[in-house]
Amino acid sequence: MILAFDTSSAACTAALFDGSGECIASRDEIIGRGHSERLVPMIAEMLGERTADRIIVGIGPGSFTGIRVAIAAANGLAIGWNAELQGMSSLALLAAGAEERKVAAAIIGGHGELFVQQFDAGEASNELVNATPAAAAAATEAQVVIGSGARQLVDARGWGEAREAWPSTANALKLRAPLRSLPAKPVYARAPDARAREAA
Repeated sequence: MILAFDTSSAACTAALFDGSGECIASRDEIIGRGHSERLVPMIAEMLGERTADRIIVGIGPGSFTGIRVAIAAANGLAIGWNAELQGMSSLALLAAGAEERKVAAAIIGGHGELFVQQFDAGEASNELVNATPAAAAAATEAQVVIGSGARQLVDARGWGEAREAWPSTANALKLRAPLRSLPAKPVYARAPDARAREAA
């Protein structure tokens, strides 16, 4: 069994795959906040008495708190089940929900900026960008832009189709292997807002 989950966005999403790679159960809930309270019960409801041999966890970019929640849960489950643990790009997971060959994934970051990356046939075709909508727009050429930041990016460049959407781990095995076999470590794409207080 393969268990995949992601809490990098407003979505809390989990999916279970059998040995052939078929998705046999999935849950997708748009909850905004409260991932730490919802994720483990969601997984338990889906698994029942089953366990997983492999865990694939969304590592971002996205919500600082959400990314940490998922990775902490994944590490705990991997230890308890002695399961293989891998990370997946949350932007690639978002893009995997689109039918088009070429698509840009754009999500709202902090400080008026977007996290943006473009994908072509499931492969990343440029580097992850964390920039203002105008700067991010200059780094994309896909007609279709998907995600919470899609409208901002399309408005900034003046053309394209914006689709608000959220990651769904039912699409996890659609990702090319390099995008779902990453180290299970956070990809924040920018420094956290919180700063250590200097000693007086």
